[in-house]
Amino acid sequence: MTQPLDDILVLDFSTLLPGPMATLMLAEAGAEVIKLERPVTGEDMRLTEPRLEGRSLGYAVLNRGKKSIALDLKTKGAVESLRPLIEKADVIVEQFRPGVMDRLGLGYEAIKAINPAIIYCSITGYGQTGPKAMAAGHDMNYVGDAGVLSLNSGPVDQPTNPFALLADIGGGTYPAVMNILLALRQRDKNGQGAYLDIAMAEGAFAFAYWAHAKGVVAKENIENGSDRLTGGRARYRMYPAADGRQVIVGAIEEKFWAAFCDVIELPQALRDDQNDPEATVAEVARRLGAKPADHWEPLLEAADCCCSIIKTPLEASRDPHFVARGVFDWKTSVGESQIAALPLPIAREFRAAPSNSARAPDLGDQNVAFGFKNVAEKDAG
Repeated sequence: MTQPLDDILVLDFSTLLPGPMATLMLAEAGAEVIKLERPVTGEDMRLTEPRLEGRSLGYAVLNRGKKSIALDLKTKGAVESLRPLIEKADVIVEQFRPGVMDRLGLGYEAIKAINPAIIYCSITGYGQTGPKAMAAGHDMNYVGDAGVLSLNSGPVDQPTNPFALLADIGGGTYPAVMNILLALRQRDKNGQGAYLDIAMAEGAFAFAYWAHAKGVVAKENIENGSDRLTGGRARYRMYPAADGRQVIVGAIEEKFWAAFCDVIELPQALRDDQNDPEATVAEVARRLGAKPADHWEPLLEAADCCCSIIKTPLEASRDPHFVARGVFDWKTSVGESQIAALPLPIAREFRAAPSNSARAPDLGDQNVAFGFKNVAEKDAG
Protein backbone atom coordinates (compact mmCIF):
# COMPACT_ATOMS: atom_id res chain seq x y z
CA MET A 1 0.00 0.00 0.00
CA THR A 2 1.36 3.42 -0.96
CA GLN A 3 1.05 6.10 1.73
CA PRO A 4 1.56 9.88 1.41
CA LEU A 5 4.69 9.97 3.60
CA ASP A 6 6.25 6.58 2.87
CA ASP A 7 9.38 8.28 1.49
CA ILE A 8 9.86 10.58 4.51
CA LEU A 9 12.40 9.98 7.30
CA VAL A 10 11.77 11.70 10.64
CA LEU A 11 14.27 11.97 13.49
CA ASP A 12 12.31 12.48 16.70
CA PHE A 13 14.13 14.02 19.69
CA SER A 14 10.88 14.92 21.49
CA THR A 15 9.42 13.45 24.67
CA LEU A 16 6.12 13.04 26.50
CA LEU A 17 3.14 14.34 24.46
CA PRO A 18 3.21 17.17 21.86
CA GLY A 19 6.14 16.01 19.72
CA PRO A 20 5.55 12.26 20.04
CA MET A 21 1.90 12.64 19.03
CA ALA A 22 2.95 14.75 16.05
CA THR A 23 5.45 12.14 14.88
CA LEU A 24 2.87 9.41 15.55
CA MET A 25 0.58 11.09 13.03
CA LEU A 26 3.43 11.27 10.53
CA ALA A 27 4.20 7.59 11.12
CA GLU A 28 0.53 6.68 10.62
CA ALA A 29 0.72 8.38 7.21
CA GLY A 30 3.72 6.24 6.27
CA ALA A 31 6.79 8.13 7.50
CA GLU A 32 9.71 6.26 9.01
CA VAL A 33 10.09 7.75 12.49
CA ILE A 34 13.23 7.12 14.54
CA LYS A 35 13.12 8.17 18.18
CA LEU A 36 16.39 9.26 19.76
CA GLU A 37 16.22 8.38 23.45
CA ARG A 38 18.54 8.50 26.41
CA PRO A 39 20.02 5.12 27.45
CA VAL A 40 18.75 3.00 30.36
CA THR A 41 15.44 4.77 31.06
CA GLY A 42 14.53 6.12 27.62
CA GLU A 43 12.27 9.14 27.24
CA ASP A 44 10.11 10.27 30.17
CA MET A 45 6.84 8.77 28.89
CA ARG A 46 8.29 5.28 29.35
CA LEU A 47 8.22 5.90 33.11
CA THR A 48 4.53 6.80 33.38
CA GLU A 49 1.52 4.86 34.65
CA PRO A 50 -0.62 2.89 33.93
CA ARG A 51 1.50 -0.07 32.87
CA LEU A 52 0.84 -3.42 31.19
CA GLU A 53 3.40 -6.21 31.23
CA GLY A 54 5.86 -3.72 32.70
CA ARG A 55 5.42 -1.24 29.86
CA SER A 56 3.90 2.23 29.93
CA LEU A 57 0.57 2.34 28.11
CA GLY A 58 1.04 6.07 27.50
CA TYR A 59 4.28 5.34 25.67
CA ALA A 60 2.69 2.42 23.81
CA VAL A 61 -0.18 4.42 22.30
CA LEU A 62 1.95 7.48 21.41
CA ASN A 63 4.80 5.63 19.75
CA ARG A 64 3.12 2.93 17.70
CA GLY A 65 5.08 2.00 14.60
CA LYS A 66 8.22 4.01 15.41
CA LYS A 67 11.82 2.89 15.83
CA SER A 68 14.12 3.59 18.78
CA ILE A 69 17.80 4.38 19.08
CA ALA A 70 19.23 4.78 22.58
CA LEU A 71 22.09 7.28 22.53
CA ASP A 72 23.62 9.64 25.07
CA LEU A 73 23.83 12.85 23.05
CA LYS A 74 26.26 14.36 25.55
CA THR A 75 28.99 11.77 25.02
CA LYS A 76 31.93 12.43 22.75
CA GLY A 77 31.26 11.47 19.15
CA ALA A 78 27.52 10.93 19.68
CA VAL A 79 26.42 13.73 17.39
CA GLU A 80 28.90 12.80 14.68
CA SER A 81 27.61 9.22 14.81
CA LEU A 82 24.18 10.56 13.81
CA ARG A 83 25.53 12.22 10.67
CA PRO A 84 24.47 9.44 8.25
CA LEU A 85 20.90 9.67 9.53
CA ILE A 86 20.91 13.47 9.50
CA GLU A 87 22.07 13.45 5.87
CA LYS A 88 19.10 11.27 4.89
CA ALA A 89 16.47 12.82 7.15
CA ASP A 90 13.59 14.91 5.86
CA VAL A 91 12.26 16.13 9.20
CA ILE A 92 13.63 16.70 12.69
CA VAL A 93 11.28 17.27 15.63
CA GLU A 94 12.62 18.47 18.98
CA GLN A 95 10.99 19.72 22.14
CA PHE A 96 13.78 21.03 24.37
CA ARG A 97 13.96 24.55 25.75
CA PRO A 98 15.52 27.08 23.38
CA GLY A 99 19.27 26.63 23.04
CA VAL A 100 19.52 23.00 24.22
CA MET A 101 19.88 21.49 20.75
CA ASP A 102 22.45 24.16 19.87
CA ARG A 103 24.53 23.19 22.90
CA LEU A 104 24.37 19.56 21.83
CA GLY A 105 25.60 20.48 18.35
CA LEU A 106 22.21 19.62 16.87
CA GLY A 107 20.70 23.08 16.39
CA TYR A 108 19.09 24.12 13.14
CA GLU A 109 22.14 25.87 11.68
CA ALA A 110 24.38 22.87 12.41
CA ILE A 111 21.88 20.46 10.87
CA LYS A 112 21.24 22.75 7.91
CA ALA A 113 24.97 22.77 7.15
CA ILE A 114 24.80 18.99 6.79
CA ASN A 115 21.36 18.78 5.17
CA PRO A 116 20.10 22.07 3.64
CA ALA A 117 16.73 20.53 2.75
CA ILE A 118 15.87 19.56 6.34
CA ILE A 119 12.50 20.55 7.84
CA TYR A 120 13.40 21.34 11.44
CA CYS A 121 10.50 21.67 13.88
CA SER A 122 10.99 23.01 17.42
CA ILE A 123 8.05 22.74 19.82
CA THR A 124 8.18 24.83 22.99
CA GLY A 125 5.73 26.43 25.37
CA TYR A 126 6.38 30.04 24.40
CA GLY A 127 8.50 29.93 21.26
CA GLN A 128 12.19 30.52 20.59
CA THR A 129 12.13 34.27 21.28
CA GLY A 130 10.45 36.74 23.63
CA PRO A 131 10.52 37.37 27.39
CA LYS A 132 8.98 33.99 28.27
CA ALA A 133 11.01 31.87 25.87
CA MET A 134 12.98 30.19 28.66
CA ALA A 135 10.11 29.88 31.16
CA ALA A 136 9.07 26.44 32.37
CA GLY A 137 5.45 25.50 31.89
CA HIS A 138 2.83 22.89 31.17
CA ASP A 139 -0.51 22.85 29.40
CA MET A 140 -2.41 24.76 32.10
CA ASN A 141 0.21 27.51 32.15
CA TYR A 142 -0.02 27.96 28.40
CA VAL A 143 -3.83 28.09 28.21
CA GLY A 144 -3.80 30.37 31.25
CA ASP A 145 -1.40 32.79 29.58
CA ALA A 146 -3.40 32.66 26.36
CA GLY A 147 -6.53 33.80 28.19
CA VAL A 148 -8.39 30.60 27.34
CA LEU A 149 -8.53 29.21 30.88
CA SER A 150 -10.21 32.35 32.19
CA LEU A 151 -13.29 31.66 30.08
CA ASN A 152 -14.47 28.68 32.11
CA SER A 153 -12.23 27.74 35.01
CA GLY A 154 -14.97 26.95 37.51
CA PRO A 155 -15.81 28.69 40.81
CA VAL A 156 -13.03 30.84 42.24
CA ASP A 157 -12.94 28.78 45.45
CA GLN A 158 -13.07 25.45 43.59
CA PRO A 159 -11.41 25.88 40.19
CA THR A 160 -11.71 23.21 37.53
CA ASN A 161 -8.74 21.92 35.54
CA PRO A 162 -9.16 22.02 31.74
CA PHE A 163 -10.82 18.86 30.44
CA ALA A 164 -8.26 18.38 27.67
CA LEU A 165 -4.59 19.09 27.02
CA LEU A 166 -5.55 21.94 24.74
CA ALA A 167 -2.15 23.62 24.41
CA ASP A 168 -0.12 20.41 24.23
CA ILE A 169 -2.20 18.87 21.46
CA GLY A 170 -4.13 21.77 19.94
CA GLY A 171 -1.29 24.28 20.27
CA GLY A 172 1.66 21.91 19.84
CA THR A 173 0.88 18.65 18.05
CA TYR A 174 -1.59 19.88 15.45
CA PRO A 175 0.34 23.02 14.41
CA ALA A 176 3.53 20.95 14.23
CA VAL A 177 1.98 18.40 11.88
CA MET A 178 0.25 21.04 9.77
CA ASN A 179 3.39 23.15 9.36
CA ILE A 180 5.65 20.17 8.70
CA LEU A 181 3.34 19.13 5.87
CA LEU A 182 3.24 22.69 4.54
CA ALA A 183 7.04 22.87 4.68
CA LEU A 184 7.37 19.57 2.83
CA ARG A 185 4.99 20.86 0.16
CA GLN A 186 6.98 24.07 -0.15
CA ARG A 187 10.20 22.07 -0.40
CA ASP A 188 8.65 20.14 -3.30
CA LYS A 189 8.40 23.48 -5.09
CA ASN A 190 11.68 25.20 -4.20
CA GLY A 191 13.93 22.44 -2.86
CA GLN A 192 14.60 24.39 0.35
CA GLY A 193 14.27 23.28 3.94
CA ALA A 194 12.65 25.31 6.72
CA TYR A 195 12.82 26.06 10.42
CA LEU A 196 9.47 25.86 12.26
CA ASP A 197 9.06 27.63 15.62
CA ILE A 198 5.93 26.13 17.21
CA ALA A 199 4.76 27.82 20.43
CA MET A 200 2.06 25.92 22.31
CA ALA A 201 0.70 28.98 24.11
CA GLU A 202 0.17 30.77 20.79
CA GLY A 203 -1.53 27.75 19.25
CA ALA A 204 -4.15 27.83 22.00
CA PHE A 205 -5.57 31.19 20.91
CA ALA A 206 -7.40 29.75 17.90
CA PHE A 207 -9.53 27.51 20.11
CA ALA A 208 -11.26 30.54 21.58
CA TYR A 209 -11.85 32.42 18.32
CA TRP A 210 -15.12 33.87 19.64
CA ALA A 211 -13.33 35.21 22.70
CA HIS A 212 -10.87 36.95 20.40
CA ALA A 213 -13.70 38.62 18.52
CA LYS A 214 -15.59 39.55 21.68
CA GLY A 215 -12.86 40.17 24.24
CA VAL A 216 -9.94 41.43 22.15
CA VAL A 217 -11.50 43.14 19.14
CA ALA A 218 -14.81 44.32 20.63
CA LYS A 219 -13.21 44.69 24.09
CA GLU A 220 -16.28 43.32 25.82
CA ASN A 221 -15.90 41.75 29.26
CA ILE A 222 -16.12 37.94 29.33
CA GLU A 223 -16.82 36.65 32.82
CA ASN A 224 -15.73 33.20 33.92
CA GLY A 225 -18.39 30.65 32.97
CA SER A 226 -20.99 33.24 32.05
CA ASP A 227 -20.76 33.56 28.27
CA ARG A 228 -23.15 31.81 25.92
CA LEU A 229 -20.55 29.13 25.09
CA THR A 230 -19.24 28.63 28.62
CA GLY A 231 -22.44 27.99 30.58
CA GLY A 232 -23.97 31.44 30.73
CA ARG A 233 -27.19 30.43 28.95
CA ALA A 234 -29.64 27.70 29.83
CA ARG A 235 -29.55 26.26 26.33
CA TYR A 236 -25.79 25.53 26.25
CA ARG A 237 -24.56 23.93 29.46
CA MET A 238 -24.53 20.69 31.45
CA TYR A 239 -27.05 19.60 34.06
CA PRO A 240 -27.00 16.70 36.55
CA ALA A 241 -29.63 13.99 36.20
CA ALA A 242 -31.11 12.18 39.21
CA ASP A 243 -28.48 9.43 39.07
CA GLY A 244 -25.53 11.85 39.10
CA ARG A 245 -24.82 11.55 35.40
CA GLN A 246 -24.80 14.72 33.35
CA VAL A 247 -27.05 15.84 30.52
CA ILE A 248 -25.47 17.98 27.81
CA VAL A 249 -27.81 20.64 26.50
CA GLY A 250 -26.35 22.12 23.30
CA ALA A 251 -29.58 23.52 21.89
CA ILE A 252 -28.24 26.86 20.67
CA GLU A 253 -30.52 27.30 17.68
CA GLU A 254 -34.15 28.16 18.46
CA LYS A 255 -35.60 25.07 16.74
CA PHE A 256 -33.43 22.79 18.87
CA TRP A 257 -34.19 24.75 22.03
CA ALA A 258 -37.91 24.53 21.35
CA ALA A 259 -37.68 20.77 20.82
CA PHE A 260 -35.70 20.35 24.04
CA CYS A 261 -38.19 22.46 25.99
CA ASP A 262 -40.99 20.21 24.70
CA VAL A 263 -39.15 17.11 25.94
CA ILE A 264 -38.81 18.42 29.50
CA GLU A 265 -42.15 20.26 29.34
CA LEU A 266 -40.62 23.57 30.31
CA PRO A 267 -43.32 26.20 31.04
CA GLN A 268 -43.82 28.73 28.26
CA ALA A 269 -43.01 31.63 30.59
CA LEU A 270 -39.44 30.35 30.97
CA ARG A 271 -38.66 29.43 27.37
CA ASP A 272 -37.21 32.83 26.57
CA ASP A 273 -33.92 32.05 28.30
CA GLN A 274 -32.70 35.65 28.08
CA ASN A 275 -35.70 37.13 29.90
CA ASP A 276 -34.79 35.66 33.31
CA PRO A 277 -31.73 33.46 32.70
CA GLU A 278 -31.32 32.31 36.30
CA ALA A 279 -34.95 31.24 36.58
CA THR A 280 -34.77 29.28 33.33
CA VAL A 281 -31.53 27.56 34.33
CA ALA A 282 -32.97 26.65 37.73
CA GLU A 283 -36.13 25.15 36.27
CA VAL A 284 -34.29 23.20 33.58
CA ALA A 285 -31.95 21.88 36.26
CA ARG A 286 -34.87 20.91 38.48
CA ARG A 287 -36.65 19.02 35.73
CA LEU A 288 -33.58 17.20 34.42
CA GLY A 289 -32.53 16.40 37.98
CA ALA A 290 -35.83 14.72 38.74
CA LYS A 291 -35.15 11.65 36.61
CA PRO A 292 -32.08 9.53 35.73
CA ALA A 293 -30.05 9.82 32.53
CA ASP A 294 -31.50 6.57 31.18
CA HIS A 295 -34.91 8.22 31.19
CA TRP A 296 -33.74 11.29 29.29
CA GLU A 297 -31.40 9.70 26.75
CA PRO A 298 -33.97 8.05 24.43
CA LEU A 299 -36.27 11.08 24.64
CA LEU A 300 -33.49 13.48 23.69
CA GLU A 301 -32.28 11.22 20.87
CA ALA A 302 -35.81 11.07 19.46
CA ALA A 303 -36.14 14.86 19.63
CA ASP A 304 -32.85 15.33 17.71
CA CYS A 305 -32.19 18.56 19.61
CA CYS A 306 -28.39 18.59 20.15
CA CYS A 307 -28.76 17.12 23.64
CA SER A 308 -27.09 13.98 24.94
CA ILE A 309 -25.60 12.22 27.98
CA ILE A 310 -21.93 12.54 28.93
CA LYS A 311 -20.08 9.29 28.28
CA THR A 312 -16.99 7.97 30.01
CA PRO A 313 -14.02 7.14 27.76
CA LEU A 314 -14.82 3.42 28.11
CA GLU A 315 -18.47 4.00 27.19
CA ALA A 316 -17.39 6.11 24.21
CA SER A 317 -15.15 3.30 22.95
CA ARG A 318 -18.18 0.99 22.93
CA ASP A 319 -20.59 3.46 21.33
CA PRO A 320 -22.23 1.72 18.33
CA HIS A 321 -21.58 4.80 16.19
CA PHE A 322 -17.81 4.82 16.77
CA VAL A 323 -17.71 1.03 16.46
CA ALA A 324 -19.50 1.25 13.10
CA ARG A 325 -17.08 3.93 11.94
CA GLY A 326 -14.11 1.74 12.82
CA VAL A 327 -12.57 4.35 15.13
CA PHE A 328 -10.99 1.66 17.32
CA ASP A 329 -10.17 -0.84 14.56
CA TRP A 330 -6.43 -0.12 14.75
CA LYS A 331 -4.47 -2.07 17.33
CA THR A 332 -1.03 -2.03 18.87
CA SER A 333 0.89 -4.57 20.91
CA VAL A 334 2.20 -4.26 24.44
CA GLY A 335 4.33 -7.29 25.17
CA GLU A 336 2.07 -10.25 24.45
CA SER A 337 -1.11 -8.19 24.77
CA GLN A 338 -2.99 -6.40 22.03
CA ILE A 339 -4.71 -3.09 22.82
CA ALA A 340 -6.65 -0.44 20.93
CA ALA A 341 -4.39 2.09 19.22
CA LEU A 342 -4.96 5.78 19.86
CA PRO A 343 -7.66 7.16 17.52
CA LEU A 344 -6.10 9.78 15.26
CA PRO A 345 -7.50 12.36 12.82
CA ILE A 346 -5.72 10.78 9.85
CA ALA A 347 -8.04 9.83 6.99
CA ARG A 348 -8.49 6.09 6.68
CA GLU A 349 -7.18 6.01 3.10
CA PHE A 350 -3.83 7.45 4.19
CA ARG A 351 -3.16 4.95 6.98
CA ALA A 352 -1.89 1.39 6.89
CA ALA A 353 -4.64 -1.22 7.16
CA PRO A 354 -6.06 -1.77 10.67
CA SER A 355 -4.67 -5.30 10.51
CA ASN A 356 -1.19 -3.77 10.83
CA SER A 357 -0.84 -3.93 14.63
CA ALA A 358 2.50 -2.10 14.73
CA ARG A 359 3.87 -1.74 18.27
CA ALA A 360 5.89 0.88 20.08
CA PRO A 361 9.60 0.02 20.15
CA ASP A 362 11.47 -1.22 23.16
CA LEU A 363 14.31 1.08 24.10
CA GLY A 364 17.16 0.86 21.60
CA ASP A 365 15.43 -1.72 19.40
CA GLN A 366 17.14 -0.39 16.30
CA ASN A 367 20.58 0.43 17.71
CA VAL A 368 22.30 -2.48 15.99
CA ALA A 369 20.33 -2.09 12.76
CA PHE A 370 21.52 1.52 12.43
CA GLY A 371 25.11 0.81 13.42
CA PHE A 372 25.02 1.98 17.03
CA LYS A 373 26.30 0.15 20.07
CA ASN A 374 23.84 -2.36 21.47
CA VAL A 375 21.96 -1.20 24.56
CA ALA A 376 23.52 -2.90 27.55
CA GLU A 377 20.53 -2.30 29.79
CA LYS A 378 17.07 -2.18 28.28
CA ASP A 379 14.10 -0.73 30.04
CA ALA A 380 11.04 -2.25 28.40
CA GLY A 381 8.96 0.82 29.38
